[in-house]
Amino acid sequence: MNEKVNILIIDDDEAIRDSCSQVLQKEGYTVKRAKDGNEGLQFFKKEFFHVVLLDLKLPGLDGMEVLSKIKEGTPETPVIIITGYASIESAVEAMRRGAFDYLAKPFSPNSLRIITKKALGSQKILLENIYLRKELEAKSEFDRVIWKSKAMEKVLDVVRRVSPSESTVLITGESGTGKELIAREVHNHSPRYNGPFVAVDCGALVETLFESELFGHVKGSFTGAYETKHGRFEVANGGTIFFDEISNISLNIQANLLRVIQEREVTRVGSSKPIKVDVRILAATNENLADAVREGKFREDLFYRLSVVPIHIPPLRERKEDILLLVGHFLQKYNKRAKKSINSISSQVKKALKEYDWPGNIRELENTIERAVVLSKGGEIDDLVYHGISFNSKFWNPTEGKFIKLEEIEKQYIKAVLQAQYGNKSKTAGILGIDRKTLWAKVKKYNI
Repeated sequence: MNEKVNILIIDDDEAIRDSCSQVLQKEGYTVKRAKDGNEGLQFFKKEFFHVVLLDLKLPGLDGMEVLSKIKEGTPETPVIIITGYASIESAVEAMRRGAFDYLAKPFSPNSLRIITKKALGSQKILLENIYLRKELEAKSEFDRVIWKSKAMEKVLDVVRRVSPSESTVLITGESGTGKELIAREVHNHSPRYNGPFVAVDCGALVETLFESELFGHVKGSFTGAYETKHGRFEVANGGTIFFDEISNISLNIQANLLRVIQEREVTRVGSSKPIKVDVRILAATNENLADAVREGKFREDLFYRLSVVPIHIPPLRERKEDILLLVGHFLQKYNKRAKKSINSISSQVKKALKEYDWPGNIRELENTIERAVVLSKGGEIDDLVYHGISFNSKFWNPTEGKFIKLEEIEKQYIKAVLQAQYGNKSKTAGILGIDRKTLWAKVKKYNI
């Protein structure tokens, strides 16, 4: 878990360079030394440094200019100013311009050790909190996996055994089965549980910006790159990165991802400096990656790297013992949100819920219960007529021998889900367990 820490010392005083280097190397850090600003910036262009010690009084390019160039390239890098007592004012000005702190000469080895550790801690906190607000908003309200079935017990047994390791895990299953929830459980039960969990939705990211999102970019590296950006791998450093729907990434990005897995380092777009990252990689897909490999859509070497430990989550239709437990959980959740007190479900509704095949899996079940809570007038859910799976529906209980075509059932169900999702095709496709292209074709076919 401990990564190599690189520190750069830029000072024209050889005694300062040597003494600082000795102290820091004893702490296990890797140290590079530069005698002036230009030499320091050359080092900085070639390598990634976690902390920079910078003298303000330098021959040629002065310390303030060097500070500006460092902050322009990697604003998250903490810069500690080295200054004499007579230049404290300049050091304070440097802090206004982004320096982390300053050391006034002469300083003790212990002062150097303390301030360096603080700087390293500040960088780690900065990186971990870039997505903190989004992480908190996206955090699942499940505080545990809800299950009763033997099928899920087998899944969780694998989760318990693989979580303490560093192995890469590939989670498979249909849309809506809870792949991200299982990934979070792996992270939460691992030695990395205090580190960040960074989820990457491979289906939602624009192909042209994928590299920038994953690996970051430097200011000015392409049109629109107005500032240096941290990639998801940097943000996940010390924790876990989760690739949801990994099958959606292009062969070009697959090659870059394979390189990161092998070398555990990334290079920002527009930069040549590799940055070491310490992450555990989890991935998920609702497709058969082995088939994608055979069809030439997915790299075989990447497939084997990702599927060290495979976990398959069964669809809800294969774990129907879990349905009523999940319904109880969702009732509690949406009662609270809707400020209602629905505390029971009729036996007929229970029967309908258990007999339905749930093509959209848990996601569809959750949406169904949410709608039922919102639309219910009393304290009991006694029908699901608004959800396309009502036990009263003529589709499921034809009377007088009046059967209808399967296509008509599909048409009416798609229409019901689209209405319930207010026309949102992405959500509808997710519930139905199909992609947007398939949904669009069916909407055209049935003239919905």
